[in-house]
Amino acid sequence: MAAEVEIDVEVLKSEIKKTYASVSREPEKDFIFPTGRPWAEDLGYPEELANVPEGAVESFAGVANPWTMGRLAPGERVLDLGSGAGTDSLIAAQMVAPAGRVTGIDMTPAMLSKARAAAAEMGATNVEFVESEAEQLPFADGCFDVVVSNGVIDLIPDKDAVFAELFRVLVPGGRLQIADVTIQNPVSEEGRRNIDLWTG
Repeated sequence: MAAEVEIDVEVLKSEIKKTYASVSREPEKDFIFPTGRPWAEDLGYPEELANVPEGAVESFAGVANPWTMGRLAPGERVLDLGSGAGTDSLIAAQMVAPAGRVTGIDMTPAMLSKARAAAAEMGATNVEFVESEAEQLPFADGCFDVVVSNGVIDLIPDKDAVFAELFRVLVPGGRLQIADVTIQNPVSEEGRRNIDLWTG
């Protein structure tokens, strides 16, 4: 039986916050991962992207396109897990309007500030942004119809806790639209302890 590799989760979370605060403050900087509106367009994002303010989209750091799994329906209640600067939340808010609601959660205050500013600029009143961690969601059981997420779950060591929370907050028959990074081969123990490999 392989030994469980220990990683300091608090150090990891701190480094992730630093990385994505930098994406928020310096979106023009070269990161190891692609960012911005051209990247979202290359991924084939839906037409609603055109209405999302540049203040949000310039800090877009998704890894793929969760919208290839389908559009949202008017009236649906949506959780955007790891909402960052709000691009996916603001797209979702347009799709579910007028009666649907979107809640974006993120653990990076700088990203949440950008998301809230972009929502205000867009006049999106059916979206809110909450500071939270994915392993302990501050929501009641069964309060969302859909969870969308883009490039976030791969950053969290305790994936069992994340998926348990997602299933808890989804209504029976709810759905997940997740775009994320996966690996095909096991990562070495040294690699799993390397914070830089976690933060991208």
